[in-house]
Amino acid sequence: MKVRRIGIVGYDGVQALDIAGPADVFSLANVMLARKTPAYEVVLLAATKGPISTESGIAFYAHTTIARCGLLDTIILPGGGAVRERPELRAALGRWLRATAPRARRVASVCTGTYALAESGLLDGRRATTHWRYAQDLQEHRPRIDVDVDAIFVKDGKFYTSAGITAGIDLCLAFIEEDLGRDLAMEVAREMVVYLRRSGGQLQYSAPLLVQVQGKDRFDDLAQWIRGHLNDDLTVEAIAEHANLSPRHFTRKFKSEFGITPADFVEELRLDEARWLLVNAGDAVEKVAKDVGYANDETFRRAFVRRFGVVPTDYRSRFGGAAAS
Repeated sequence: MKVRRIGIVGYDGVQALDIAGPADVFSLANVMLARKTPAYEVVLLAATKGPISTESGIAFYAHTTIARCGLLDTIILPGGGAVRERPELRAALGRWLRATAPRARRVASVCTGTYALAESGLLDGRRATTHWRYAQDLQEHRPRIDVDVDAIFVKDGKFYTSAGITAGIDLCLAFIEEDLGRDLAMEVAREMVVYLRRSGGQLQYSAPLLVQVQGKDRFDDLAQWIRGHLNDDLTVEAIAEHANLSPRHFTRKFKSEFGITPADFVEELRLDEARWLLVNAGDAVEKVAKDVGYANDETFRRAFVRRFGVVPTDYRSRFGGAAAS
């Protein structure tokens, strides 16, 4: 069995989870396989061998240096404040990547590790993503890169970029699926007690999360309440009654605070839930439509296409894996 060497690049000021998350994914894959020869060997690299201080104060220990790392199957560049704020660090990593990346099968970044990968010039003319908070900044400083603000992770050729922090786990689960199949990736996801592999095309920052982050006073629990009543009457009048406001005052206050009408928000919430069901459940499209509150599957299909640009069955085929089959 082939052993794939995974080189994770560390530096002082790195985000700890951007290292630990991917490392644990590959480690658990080895445990799940229970073979004498492991599928993955994870190597932590740095400019010098020895301790690496992270943003949180936790220390890691680099196994070897980037200059003497040998051949790597996959290179992973974690994010952190240092790679965003220290141009000399980005320049050094960029030079190393230009020399090393051609010999690797995959080159990936987690969160703002995309800044280092962008510095190498290897993303020019390609799609990429990063943490939503820094996507606009990356686009302004690297206009030759097509930055996707929403994606959890993006693959363009042999280059993979992922969104903030925990998205590195999603990305590495996708690597395991590529290498060793969906069943193993799902088994690792269950063992880590994480969402059963969010697909790369899903959104980083959904409408429900936006309301939970920005919500105040009577809107604090609104997204959660609506999610629990998706197949109930969710007219403006019904939601306004839950918020103890008149429909007119509720609509004006909601749109002023979130920049979206209550009706559009309900549709986004229903379609986000439908998308999750299509990927993770085996129910017919008609049942999914009913479960999220649509009167009939034709209305559901039209709304789904309007939001995602693809019919529900095609979305399931693209992202659903086992559910699609």
